[in-house]
Amino acid sequence: MRLLALLFTAILTVPVAAAAQEPVSQPAEAASPSQGGSPLPVSLSKIREALETTPLLSIGTIDERPTFRVQIRERQKLDELLATLNFKAGPIPAGGVYMMEQDRIMFPPVDNPLRQPLAAFNQPQLLTILIENLVGKYLGGKALSSISQAERVHAEAAAKEEVRAAVAQYCTAQPRDGAGIQICDTAGR
Repeated sequence: MRLLALLFTAILTVPVAAAAQEPVSQPAEAASPSQGGSPLPVSLSKIREALETTPLLSIGTIDERPTFRVQIRERQKLDELLATLNFKAGPIPAGGVYMMEQDRIMFPPVDNPLRQPLAAFNQPQLLTILIENLVGKYLGGKALSSISQAERVHAEAAAKEEVRAAVAQYCTAQPRDGAGIQICDTAGR
């Protein structure tokens, strides 16, 4: 497209440049510096030959809209990665499957329930944990709130006593034991 625009501009500027020069009685190709004519910087015959040849771009291809294609390949990459993983084998125990089989034969589950791979607690331990959780859920919350309430009441009483003592100390430090001062009159000493 740029080449076509450049060629079109060159075609339009050559006649303007030729018209601006001095008129020559001979054709441009025949003129030479020895004959007194000024030669053109380009050959008109070469321009005519270039115009007569078929252009690389036809007018029909200029107006066509290009076709763009978008292909998303990330899904394919993810599928290829997942295809390489083997989910059929399952987790491998510590020491490998042969070590697990030896443990199973040497320590049967009936005689050694705590030696099994997933046995965290025996039945009495599980019952103890269950009772602790139930007591903590139903009784612990009430006990904690009652203790908090008692601490709050005790803290409020201590704060009131501290304020009363500070007011009494202030009033005794005033002349006539704070007579005429409202806080000293209302404080029940």
